[in-house]
Amino acid sequence: MSVVVTDAGFGPGTEAEVVALDDLTDQTAVDLLNTDDPAALAGHIDRLRLIRVAFPAFNDGRAFTIARRLREMGYRGQLLALGPVIADQFAMLRRVGFDGAEIPDDLAARQPAEQWQFRADWRAHHYQARLRA
Repeated sequence: MSVVVTDAGFGPGTEAEVVALDDLTDQTAVDLLNTDDPAALAGHIDRLRLIRVAFPAFNDGRAFTIARRLREMGYRGQLLALGPVIADQFAMLRRVGFDGAEIPDDLAARQPAEQWQFRADWRAHHYQARLRA
């Protein structure tokens, strides 16, 4: 099982049928590995409702770049980090375009919703946006 973390707190894990990039035909939900090229989704972006990008370990940041590229490509659906990201990374996840994270139950037990909520005010500390303004 898993838990989806958003600015609102914890919710149930994804129930949609999610396929791997190599199996994508006409589905509306796809999982990307942190090594996948988001450009492979160019012909599918408009119909996808959910993209989950794998974080195989909390210290592997390649998925941050994939999330930013997907948003720059025009993806407007739900974008989730998938795997053992930690609460300390939540603000950065949100800044690059993730809507939240889908984390394992055992991680949710070790880092309860309060720890994630503490970082949910990510816009208040977004120095890059203040510099651009």
